[in-house]
Amino acid sequence: MAISNQVSVKPLITPYGGSLVELAVADAEIQELKVYAGRLPTIQLSERAVCDLELLATGAFSPLATFMGRTDYERVLHEMRLARGPIFPIPVTLTVDATSGVRLDQEVALRDSQNELLAIMTVTEIYEWDRAELAERVFATNDARHPLVAEMSRWGKLNISGPLRVIALPRRYDFRELRMTPRETRARLEQFGRGNVVAFQTRNPLHRAHEEITKRAAEQVDGVLLLHPVVGLTKPGDVDHFTRVRSYKTLATNYYAPDRILLSLLPLAMRLAGPREALWHSLIRRNYGANYMIIGRDHASPGVDSSGKPFYGPYAAQGLVQKFSAEIGVTVLPFNEFVYLPDEDRYEEASRIPESTRTASLSGTQVRDEYLQNGKPLPSWFTRPEVARILAETYPPRHKQGVCIWFTGLSGAGKSTTAEILTVRLQEHGRQVTVLDGDVVRTHLSRGLGFDKEDRDLNIRRIGFVAAEIVRHGGTVVCAAVSPYRATRNDVRNMIGADRFIEVFVDTPIEECERRDTKGMYAKARRGEIKNFTGVDDPYEPPQHPEIKLITVGPLPEENAGLILEHLIRNRFLQSASE
Repeated sequence: MAISNQVSVKPLITPYGGSLVELAVADAEIQELKVYAGRLPTIQLSERAVCDLELLATGAFSPLATFMGRTDYERVLHEMRLARGPIFPIPVTLTVDATSGVRLDQEVALRDSQNELLAIMTVTEIYEWDRAELAERVFATNDARHPLVAEMSRWGKLNISGPLRVIALPRRYDFRELRMTPRETRARLEQFGRGNVVAFQTRNPLHRAHEEITKRAAEQVDGVLLLHPVVGLTKPGDVDHFTRVRSYKTLATNYYAPDRILLSLLPLAMRLAGPREALWHSLIRRNYGANYMIIGRDHASPGVDSSGKPFYGPYAAQGLVQKFSAEIGVTVLPFNEFVYLPDEDRYEEASRIPESTRTASLSGTQVRDEYLQNGKPLPSWFTRPEVARILAETYPPRHKQGVCIWFTGLSGAGKSTTAEILTVRLQEHGRQVTVLDGDVVRTHLSRGLGFDKEDRDLNIRRIGFVAAEIVRHGGTVVCAAVSPYRATRNDVRNMIGADRFIEVFVDTPIEECERRDTKGMYAKARRGEIKNFTGVDDPYEPPQHPEIKLITVGPLPEENAGLILEHLIRNRFLQSASE
């Protein structure tokens, strides 16, 4: 692509630390190492660890060169710096279970979920880490509604570290022409000849206001826009990256000057750590060649906590990046509010127009609730028609989207009875329903699991995984399981997406549950014949803020099922009889 006719080419900012850390072995070594790796113990990486390994290998995390050892890890937690001093606000670690058998000075093969060999690690450190400390230091919360706080409950208890020999990057089959390493991205940016590069990411499709902001930012610094969406793990329930990238491609092709934009993808596993993550994103973008970063409200925020309050202040991310801007060499360009001026058919910063000016704007809630969930086209002043069509294809009206109704409560509380009635009523409303009952799942999906905490968690996560797949494909799933642990339920909420997960707490006193127990399970538990029985010798952690709370002493199951139907209709997962 011919980008620029400028005579004087301005150099890009150097990578953070002076040069890119690149860990790939020479081509001549690959075959020999593949054979050698076949004799080594294997560690199968999670998708999060695969993303981290890819960015370590290509230099996106420069100057970091390994999964963090103890000294780096502890200083990052407390000071947001690597042991030798450079800013690095987020821990990048590789966790393993204590039972993994990994030993010091051992070499291990790192493989993905398909058993593809990615790297060989020489294990030089093994150390314990503290979940609560990491959560408080990095995420500033231990609230299990934070997706990473919930996810960490299933991470291994040990971190391992050591030199890496990267044999292959993960195989990616989508948007290959847009998947560029830091070195490749820099080479493309250098062709523009401008020197200044403005990085921008969003977890949403780009609307007209975003378009205006990014164009003005690039013009303001006489630079190039690096449109750099995250295509690794983001927040559960976010717009999927396929939809986002399709919309970005059409905008970049049709609505931006070709000498002002480069679209490239970032395979990052987000932590949703708000201010710390914004600083991390800025550091990473420097490694890709950017010296400016657009930071908006609530950057990298997971939303609200269990009490409905935001995890982070709206401008906390901007403030932290500005504090360290000079040190990391990336200048913050604040993402200010833009509004549409209907009388002039243009966008302008809200702070720069007289109070009497007629304006138009749509919130994210309005976009979802008034337009997408009702199958109503988005107005052309708000989003480009090509983007509106892509969103309409991906997001049908709410009553055609998937939803999970998750019953939780003590054994004998009445979960299955109410779920059975609800299932019939949902079918009456035209919904096809899958029922995942805890007892039935244990017979077919979780046969062989015991009743200790680890196996209970695994059983619930299996139910959650199946439920998430059903919801993702537009289905309705009703789950009825004791699911006693709050963190595990919140982990399932995050798998499915908080906006499609309805937690129903069947709040029945344990005395009533014991009275209803025809199988005598509670009596056996109290005699010690059954161990780890929820409510007797193992705790039940009630939801703090369930979407629905049911009382089963007094109200009939049919009435409780009716309450859930009313909630589904109010939230447009079902159409009312008049629609």
